Amino acid sequence: MLALTATFTVIEVFGSLVSHSLTLLADASHMGTDVAALGLALFGAKIAQRRDGSAQRFGNLRWEVMAAMMNGLALFIIGGLISYEAIDRFGHPRVIDATLFGWVATAGLLINLVSLRVLHGSHEHSLNARGAYLHILGDVLGSVGAIAGAVIIHFHADWSWVDPTISILVSVVILRSAWRLIKESGLILLDRVPTNVLVADVEREMMKVPGVTRVHDLHVWTVTSGLVAMSAHAVAPDLASHPDVLQGLEHAMTHLGIRHVTIQLETRDDCVGALCGDEAEGVVGVGGHDHHGHGHSH
Repeated sequence: MLALTATFTVIEVFGSLVSHSLTLLADASHMGTDVAALGLALFGAKIAQRRDGSAQRFGNLRWEVMAAMMNGLALFIIGGLISYEAIDRFGHPRVIDATLFGWVATAGLLINLVSLRVLHGSHEHSLNARGAYLHILGDVLGSVGAIAGAVIIHFHADWSWVDPTISILVSVVILRSAWRLIKESGLILLDRVPTNVLVADVEREMMKVPGVTRVHDLHVWTVTSGLVAMSAHAVAPDLASHPDVLQGLEHAMTHLGIRHVTIQLETRDDCVGALCGDEAEGVVGVGGHDHHGHGHSH
């Protein structure tokens, strides 16, 4: 996909310059960002797959989110530049070669449809893949708009306003997709609580586990697309019940869709004042447990 898109970007830029079509140039510009998007997506995915250093695993996974953020910013800039040029074209129309314009746009549509087919399905599970998918989807819409513009201009050569009008419509779609991508990746990078998880529900489910008398220092965040993590301190006075308590807590978190679980158990409720809040760090406990069944000593 990367090689195919890069090759056709050059062809489309040449076609836009010869035909004087802004819509085609807009599509070519967006396709150029696809080359960067696919490159970033590939780079992010390769980094995220590294397993040689467990201490860096979460950081490596964040590369996917960073790639998605950069793709969104690139989309936003491209959409703004296209809109600016389109507004200028209303006052300074160009003579457009509709035939060349239409054939290049049709070829671009076919290339983009192949790319969409390759990415279909994976974009629902990865923010990184969704970034690349949105780039290609924007190209499909741009190609459809370009073909429509070429047909209209072919039959109405004096309708010069059609080209910049379609360009602006395509830009609106691009900007909307870009904003969603920037917002979603930004929330993940800020370690915000996932929109599909309520902290109150997590605490309530933990308190339902027999033996737990108190929960504090609870944190829930998204590491990358599809991987929600949490950490918490839970008070369970009966030391002998800790294995069962840990198993019950892990099961409760898995039921809520939280895949990476780290819980520190305490036998006494020594949480006082500021230590009970989210800013608490390093509260002493007797042990911990993660989703993979390993104990942690604190």
